[in-house]
Amino acid sequence: MAALFGEYVLKTKFTFTLFTVFALLLNGASDVTTELVSVFVMKGDSVTLHTNITMNRRERFKWYFIDDLIAQINGDLSYNCTDVQCNREDERFRDRLKLDHQSGDLTIANISTSDRGVYRLQTFRSRHTGNTFNVDVNGVSAEVKRKSVKEGESVSLDTPGVKNPDDVITWCFNDSLIAETTGDQTHICEDVQCEERFRDRLELDHQTGSLTITDTRSTDSGEYQLKIRSMRNHYTVTSIKSFTVSVTDSGVSSAVKAGIYAAVVLLIAAPVVVGVIFYFFRSSMKDEKSLQDRRGSQPDQCEDTDALFPF
Repeated sequence: MAALFGEYVLKTKFTFTLFTVFALLLNGASDVTTELVSVFVMKGDSVTLHTNITMNRRERFKWYFIDDLIAQINGDLSYNCTDVQCNREDERFRDRLKLDHQSGDLTIANISTSDRGVYRLQTFRSRHTGNTFNVDVNGVSAEVKRKSVKEGESVSLDTPGVKNPDDVITWCFNDSLIAETTGDQTHICEDVQCEERFRDRLELDHQTGSLTITDTRSTDSGEYQLKIRSMRNHYTVTSIKSFTVSVTDSGVSSAVKAGIYAAVVLLIAAPVVVGVIFYFFRSSMKDEKSLQDRRGSQPDQCEDTDALFPF
C-alpha cells in the first residue's frame, strides 16, 4: 500500500511539474511579440531598421542577419559592437553599419544584393520583444543622369514622381546643401555662399521636389545630388540620385560678342546721328538761302556806275 501511495505521489509531482513547465513556456511565449516587416530598397540605398523603443540603462539589443550577430548595444553603453567588431570572421558589412545609441536603430548604408535577407532584432526586457525584417534589394542601382544646357537656358532636375507628404527631399551642389523640402516647408539657399551663387535662380516644385535652375551660368556646372528620405512606421529608406550638369558656352566668342554689342549700339545711335546731321544740314541750307535773299534785295554797289559818275 505504501508503495502504491509513493508511486501515486511521484506521478502527481511529475504531472504537476510538467504542467508548471508547460504553463511557464506558454506564458513566456505570450510575452514574445514579433512582427514581420517587409522592406524593399534599391541597390545603393541606405535603410534604417527601427526598434520603436526608447532605450534605458538596463536595455540590451542584439541585431542578427540570418543567424549571425551583426550589432549589439547595452543601454548603459558598457558594451556595443557592429559588423566585424561582433564577428571578426564576417566582412560583409564592414564600415556600413551604424547603431543608434539612444534607440538601438540599425542603419545599413550603400546596400547591395548580398545584403538581401532576414534581419532580426532581439531585446531583453520584461516582455521579450523583437521584430523581424525581410529586406529585398533590387539589383539595379540608380544611374547618374547627365544634363547639358547652353548658358542662359534653364535646366530641370527631376525626382522619380510625386513625393509622399512625410518625405524629406534635399538637394546638394558639390556636397553643399542648396535646397530642402519637408512636408509643406521649403528652404532654398539659406547660407550666404549659396545665395551669392544662385541668387533667385532656383525653383523647387512643392509636389514633386524637382529642382529647376534658371538663367544658367558656367559656374553652375558640377554634380547635383538628390536625397529622398522616406519614413515608414518600422523603417526609413534613404535614396540617392546624382546628376552631372554641364553648362556650355552659347557658341559665340568674346570678340564676336563685343562686335555684336558694338553693332547694337551703332544701330541704336545711328538714327540719332542721322537726325543731328540732317538738322544741321537743314539749318545750314536755311541760313544760306536767307543770305541769298538778303543779297538779292540790295542794289549792287558796282551796278550803273555810269549813272553815278557821268562823263
